[in-house]
Amino acid sequence: MKTSTLAVVGLFLAAAMAFSLSGSSDPAASAEIMNGQGQKIGSATFTETPDGVQIHVQVSKLPPGVHAMHLHNVGNCHGPEFKSSGPHFNPFGKKHGTKNPDGPHAGDLPNFEVKADGTAEVDVTAKLVTLKEAKNSLFQAGGTCLMIHEKADDEVSDPAGNAGERLACGVIKKQ
Repeated sequence: MKTSTLAVVGLFLAAAMAFSLSGSSDPAASAEIMNGQGQKIGSATFTETPDGVQIHVQVSKLPPGVHAMHLHNVGNCHGPEFKSSGPHFNPFGKKHGTKNPDGPHAGDLPNFEVKADGTAEVDVTAKLVTLKEAKNSLFQAGGTCLMIHEKADDEVSDPAGNAGERLACGVIKKQ
């Protein structure tokens, strides 16, 4: 009996260590990305890192070319125009654009390219946001969302970088 008890305790400790080493205590989030007609066209995962929030996006059924991607201030994605998502996430009151001397918004993200087949896979680190409790947390009372726009962001024009219409949206949810 002593041997079996020790074996069970050993297994329990090994499982606890594996859980601890997996980083599962770090905050994480996800979003289902929907087009204006309410069809799921992709997904995004959000992982806290020492450098900010790592965002991994996979999408399909988008027009080929360069598109803007932003984090928006409201966790609401009512199509077809997604106006319910509000403006860019901007907890520090900055101007829009990574090239704007008075910017950027915390929700300003790099442009990305959609291939000819309408698909894209994007990895980006949002350095000005967190998934932890803070003024710049993506887990705000009203929520936040990830938005894909029809055009590239010019990275300087306030308030939205001349990125055009909102094509797809995903509400960011805790995992």
